Amino acid sequence: MSKHLTLSDRAIIEKYLALDVSFAYIARHLNRSATTISREVKNHRCFVNGNVYTNNDCANYRTCLRRNLCDTESKYTCFSRCKTCTEYSCHDLCHDYLSLHCPLLDNPPYVCTCCPEEKTCRRNHAYYTAHRAHAEYIKELSTSRKGIRTNPERLMEINDILAPLINKGQSINHIFASHADEIGLSEKTIYNYIDMNAFHIKNIDLPKKVRYRQRHPHDVVMKMDYQYRKGRTYTDFTSFMEQNPNLPVVEMDTVKGARGSHKVLLTMIFRQTNFMLVFLMPDGTQKSVKDVFDKLTLHLGLDTFRKLFPVILTDNGVEFKGSHHLEYTENGARRTRVFYCDPQASWQKGRIEKNHVILRQVLPKGFNFNTLEDEDIHLIICHVNSVVRELFENNTPFDLMQTDEQKKLLETLALSPIPLDEVCLKPKLLKRKK
Repeated sequence: MSKHLTLSDRAIIEKYLALDVSFAYIARHLNRSATTISREVKNHRCFVNGNVYTNNDCANYRTCLRRNLCDTESKYTCFSRCKTCTEYSCHDLCHDYLSLHCPLLDNPPYVCTCCPEEKTCRRNHAYYTAHRAHAEYIKELSTSRKGIRTNPERLMEINDILAPLINKGQSINHIFASHADEIGLSEKTIYNYIDMNAFHIKNIDLPKKVRYRQRHPHDVVMKMDYQYRKGRTYTDFTSFMEQNPNLPVVEMDTVKGARGSHKVLLTMIFRQTNFMLVFLMPDGTQKSVKDVFDKLTLHLGLDTFRKLFPVILTDNGVEFKGSHHLEYTENGARRTRVFYCDPQASWQKGRIEKNHVILRQVLPKGFNFNTLEDEDIHLIICHVNSVVRELFENNTPFDLMQTDEQKKLLETLALSPIPLDEVCLKPKLLKRKK
């Protein structure tokens, strides 16, 4: 049984009040206490005011014509009726004064329903209506849960935990992965408190909250099917994955720097773990991408490469059009399968697009990639992959890299996780190391 009364329960109360039934009888029918029913009716009854024209609470106000009730004025000097006098109170002087408040409403059933004098009584009336009572209950329930219910000292303690980490670019979800017990509140409550300016943190400081805007769907336009896409379209990809559902998928893309930057970043992400690899290339040509593939194949070995990168999904950028050179080694051995998204459909490789948001926190648009070195990219990879992912029950991508091939990849590239509190997703990450 629910702890709170429902709309159906209140409808039953309204029905039985009209039948002049006792609270005890209603309580037994609803399997509640009589006190609960009594409190419900008394707290949620609505009053119909018998006099809405003035603050004078006499029931005879509208028909009263009395004058000169006080002894200080003669009947020849006072021209106003006593009910409008602001100097004296006619309540104390008039023996016909009748209060609008009915004393019967102070006792059960607290309403005028079934009262024999209901139609002739000029006093305030009280009624219980199920829908109105339920609406008041919903409003009270919502209001009771609003506002800041944590004392100022505790708020400052929480602020001292959140502020330094958010200044490093960490998200609320990432902070909760290691400080949930210290904070002692839910993530939703923290976001609400930030909206209410309870901390020294603003919405503009949160890496995601002010960035996303509503997206509008659009039709995918394909003007012509190029040769490199034959057998490698997104439709071919979905068909291939239906036949091979256990094969891991790697999404691939590039990130460009400010205008005039020659260097380009090649990014790859493993769908199963959200682990992202980033490679610094001298330019955005097909040869540079092929060189990265050849280098990985050389260091990992062909068998390990095949197990880690069996299927690659990418976009239609010019740097990825050399599909044959990506799929095969120089001696003709197949190492992977490459598929292409539909044009203008980046959502088909949404994992890597979303991880680019994290990457852009460290390398914002307008950043000159010509100043980057391999050591910088290595540092960025370690920090980005040390961010907890709510999708994977607040594990980091490093935590999910558990197979022998994945461990070999980490060892080959010398990648290691960063402690959660030390993760920095701001441009100062690179400045601090230079």
